[in-house]
Amino acid sequence: MATLTKTTVPPATSKPQEATAMLRADHKRVSELFAEYDKARSDTKKKDLVSTICTELSVHAQVEEEIFYPAVKRALRDKELVPEATVEHATLKDLIAQVDGITPDGEMFDAKVKVLSEYVKHHVKEEQTEMFPKAKKTNLDMLALGAQMASRKSELLAGRIA
Repeated sequence: MATLTKTTVPPATSKPQEATAMLRADHKRVSELFAEYDKARSDTKKKDLVSTICTELSVHAQVEEEIFYPAVKRALRDKELVPEATVEHATLKDLIAQVDGITPDGEMFDAKVKVLSEYVKHHVKEEQTEMFPKAKKTNLDMLALGAQMASRKSELLAGRIA
């Protein structure tokens, strides 16, 4: 498991990324992991993939909630997009809790992962088509925000790998 997760820790020398670009990259990574899960046949492979998916989603959500959402909420004076995204995160966390660390046991496990995947797709679509374009039109320094988020992501991942 650790080797799968380690690949997600941004290198210290990596070029700074805008906040929304970093989040889009996370979205793409998780989408690829779900696609890999769909093809997996062994329970061991499924369990490793789910563990990586859950780590990726948990860290991503925490970084959004701690850094990105508060900045966007202030910049947009938002009372709708960020609260809705936060509620969606709560549902995602509940689904994560139902599959993380659990040995795959057949169709119900696969169904939970499928629902998690579909829910993530819905959430990602809303962020990328509604929240991100609006956030980019504000005076937020997306590079500084991205750097802050990358630093926090590295901290969180290092704590999970150790």
